[in-house]
Amino acid sequence: MLKLVVCVSGGGTNLQAVMDAMEKGEITNAKITGVISNNQNAFALERARKAGIPAFCISPKDYEDRGAFHKALLGKVRELVPDLIVLAGYLVTIPAEMIEAYKNRIINIHPSLIPAFCGVGYYGLKVHEGALARGVRISGATVHFVDAGTDTGPIIFQKAVLVKPDDTPKTLQQRIMEEAEWKILPQAIDYIANGKIRVADGKVIIKE
Repeated sequence: MLKLVVCVSGGGTNLQAVMDAMEKGEITNAKITGVISNNQNAFALERARKAGIPAFCISPKDYEDRGAFHKALLGKVRELVPDLIVLAGYLVTIPAEMIEAYKNRIINIHPSLIPAFCGVGYYGLKVHEGALARGVRISGATVHFVDAGTDTGPIIFQKAVLVKPDDTPKTLQQRIMEEAEWKILPQAIDYIANGKIRVADGKVIIKE
């Protein structure tokens, strides 16, 4: 049974998609053992508690410096003993020691087709603002493993979504969540939980 820790910063719609997929049997051989947020007001924490999942707030605001925060975050993660860490809208930089400790065991969902509109500064609505400003016809979402860079780790799944002429950042964000993020994130977790994914030479190999 794959044990997951999910890290979130906001409403937790991707967390909900994962919980729903588990409920429907679309994710098998996995369970969420904890949810961590940097934001005490994140609705994602409420979603977790309603589902009976231990939920914790570890905020940088509660620590004297970033080093102390990183130590607390890594300490809580280790306490939960995860096999996989899922960044589901987590807007805090993961400490290098955590990436090293959980190499190829941290995945992230990003709301664009990497390498487009990713990296430093591209998060949340800013991704969709950038896509619309550039006039792209197709956007989408990417699930990837996390490495020391920003959105540079090995890609697991991508799903394209058409951009409509009258899209706003918010309408595009919602459609990408519904048509891409909420589908490929649960799929990636299911594949990992069932031994269908491995990383070799910096690339993901999928066994169907």
